[in-house]
Amino acid sequence: MSSGAARLLVMRGITKRFPGVLAVDRASLELDRGEVLALVGENGAGKSTLMKILGGILDPDEGEILIDGEPVEIPDVATAKSRGIALIHQELMLAPNLDVAGNIFLGAEHRVWGPLQRLDRASMNDAARELLERIGLDIHPRTPLRQLTTGQMQMVEIAKALALDARIIVMDEPTSSLTVAESERLFEIIEGLRRDGIAVIYISHRMDEILRIADRITVMRDGKRVADLDARATNHDEIVSAMVGREFSAWFPERRHDIGAVVLEARDLVVPGAAEGVSFDLRRGEILGLAGLVGAGRTELLRVLFGVDEALGGTILVDGQHVEIRRPSDAIARGIYLAPEDRKLHGLVLPLTVAQNISLPDIGNYEPRWTLQRGRERQVATQQVGKLGIKTPSIAQRVVNLSGGNQQKVVLAKWLAMEPKVLMLDEPTRGIDVGAKAEIYRHMAELAATGIAIIMVSSEMEEIIGMSDRVVVMHERRITGIVRRAELSEERIMSLMTGKERAA
Repeated sequence: MSSGAARLLVMRGITKRFPGVLAVDRASLELDRGEVLALVGENGAGKSTLMKILGGILDPDEGEILIDGEPVEIPDVATAKSRGIALIHQELMLAPNLDVAGNIFLGAEHRVWGPLQRLDRASMNDAARELLERIGLDIHPRTPLRQLTTGQMQMVEIAKALALDARIIVMDEPTSSLTVAESERLFEIIEGLRRDGIAVIYISHRMDEILRIADRITVMRDGKRVADLDARATNHDEIVSAMVGREFSAWFPERRHDIGAVVLEARDLVVPGAAEGVSFDLRRGEILGLAGLVGAGRTELLRVLFGVDEALGGTILVDGQHVEIRRPSDAIARGIYLAPEDRKLHGLVLPLTVAQNISLPDIGNYEPRWTLQRGRERQVATQQVGKLGIKTPSIAQRVVNLSGGNQQKVVLAKWLAMEPKVLMLDEPTRGIDVGAKAEIYRHMAELAATGIAIIMVSSEMEEIIGMSDRVVVMHERRITGIVRRAELSEERIMSLMTGKERAA
């Protein structure tokens, strides 16, 4: 590793205060040319704040930044870009109404100067084509952005960074919405960036990815850098222990309770886009994992069971009785609730308070005489906040201001307040840190122990194996196998997920 003076980037003594919060506390970070540095930590550890300071979005209260050994000021985003620093946010910052070339050069358009200034579309298209070839994305520069997959949009963001001659690219949870194939392509591109001498700061909660692609791992906790690890010499448990400040041997809770009678059954249920029906049952107190690659039909199945989409055939039984579920209100009336994959878009009303979000699905019972019973709303919300350990200054806090893990708990709270019979969780720990994940796992185990039946969709193999009593595996919208806990293994599930094996 090079000496401090020769390093591409050095951040030291960085401190940032917000009213009542010390977000970053004398944090430091070093980065070499062509290095992939994983930046990890729980939500609220200070990672995003530190990167916003690097990207010119926030000003530090204290500390200094050196590039190529020279102190620099980064007062705004334009200055960061001029220094070769590009941030690729988890929520992609692209314009869907523009084409690919227009997005790559947005804010840095090529122009033809003269009496009538105009865009030099030919030059932009040629330059965009070279950038797309460099990252191996085979699409035309004039393709409308809205026609691209999420993975292709991620690649356009990288091309956009390369168009600025970026020397440092920050990627925040880049694979959170990618398919396995798209993630593999991203890793290949990162390897190419490394060979070209471009440094990458990679923020992710996925330990397998970090250990695979990172050269070094910087761990933050409570606004401070607490560890700097060689990715080749560390392991999953050491990283997690540094992140949470304690040993994490109890990653998944022990579960010792009896599984009850069948509460929900699907018989030859045909989800939209499927060529055949699926059949399975769910028992009281059971956590039924639903595994499959992106596009396998897992979310579509939950949407049918919750009445968002109508089944094209087949039947649903609740407690042995045939039921019609044509809309979410039909499912809710039978105690079947869904915590959707995108909690911000479909699971919460972000501008509303914690209390308002918790009461919203059952609002009719809070206003029996056309007057909202605020006292009852506060009582129920306070009870759920305490039960789930939701970290919020008060139940009057707007949900948009909570961390991802606490937002997910609010989603759970609104349904638990209604005493569910079946709780369906679509990617319940996506985008939240390891500490919050452990809490969600504990709450799931406690709910199952009370007799609530849970269906859990997850793309994390460790989560599927660690939490499920049985796993339903899907491939191309059909069930390829149902595996009992005693028979669970990564190899078996992957074989079924890819269609290589199909259980009899």
